[in-house]
Amino acid sequence: MLCEADIEVSWRARPRGFVALMTLYESNYLRFVRLAGDPTLLRGTLVSRVAGDCELQLAVDEHMRYTSTLTLTYLLPRARPAPLERLPNLRLRAYHDARLLEVETQTQPPRSTSTHSSQFAGRLLGERELHQRWMRNMMLNKWLEYCADRGHRFTG
Repeated sequence: MLCEADIEVSWRARPRGFVALMTLYESNYLRFVRLAGDPTLLRGTLVSRVAGDCELQLAVDEHMRYTSTLTLTYLLPRARPAPLERLPNLRLRAYHDARLLEVETQTQPPRSTSTHSSQFAGRLLGERELHQRWMRNMMLNKWLEYCADRGHRFTG
C-alpha cells in the first residue's frame, strides 16, 4: 500500500515536468480519500461542518467508468439576504484506476498563425499550462491538508 509519506513533493519546488505533476495528482488523491473516502462510492452533495470553520461542500457532478467529476467548495457566509459565497470553488477530476486527482480548468488555444511562431507559442503555452496546473493542484493539495487538519470529513 502506498503511503503519502513515500511521495516526495517539495512545496517550494517549481514544476519539473510531467512526472512531478503526476506525483502531485497522486498526493491530491490520497489526501482526498482521507477526507471523503473512495470517490466511486460518493453520491449527491455532502457537507462537512466543523466548529469554528466554514461549511465544506462536496458535490458529485458525474460518475463515469474510470473517472468522477466533483466540485469542492467552502460555503462562505455573506450579509443577508445574499446567498452563500463559494470560494474556492474547484471542479475536480478523479481518475479511479490511476488513483489521481486534479483540478480541471478550460484552456485557450494558441492564436498564432505562422508555423514557426506557432511551434514556439505551443512550447510556451505548454510550459505555461504545466505551471498553471502545478499552481492549481498545489493549492488543492494544501487546502485538502488544511481541511483535514481542521477536522473536516465527509460521510456518505
